[in-house]
Amino acid sequence: MSQNGAGVDLGKSLGYLLKEASSALRAAMEEVLRPLGMSVTHYSCLELLAQRPGLSNSELARGAFVTRQSMNVLLQALEREGYVTRPAEAPVGKVLPARLTPRGRQSLEKATVAVRSVEVRMLAGMTETEQSGAFRILQSMIHSLRDGNDGA
Repeated sequence: MSQNGAGVDLGKSLGYLLKEASSALRAAMEEVLRPLGMSVTHYSCLELLAQRPGLSNSELARGAFVTRQSMNVLLQALEREGYVTRPAEAPVGKVLPARLTPRGRQSLEKATVAVRSVEVRMLAGMTETEQSGAFRILQSMIHSLRDGNDGA
């Protein structure tokens, strides 16, 4: 915010508030995942694989909001530690589809409980109607931004 008033009033900026909420959510998730030996990205990767087995490195990276390189490093570590498996050779093209192992599923179950506790805490001050409204509004914002809708 500039001194001549030409900047954004951060106290009234919805974008800034969303970023602050996102940052607070990530910090709270990291706090509950750390004792389980996980990061938010680690958890996201396992959750994505549980819901959509066989995703590629690129698909996982997009879903976890990280670079392909970061996801590749994580996948290699998860594979070494026995949380995921990938074929030695790509069945088609260059893609090595990843799948959760039983150890990965077990780890994910514990992490899901922890992450759900954060979400419950985040929503504790809202009624069910307010929660539904917030969900609908956030989905609408995402849709508008991704589809290039300029509000016209």
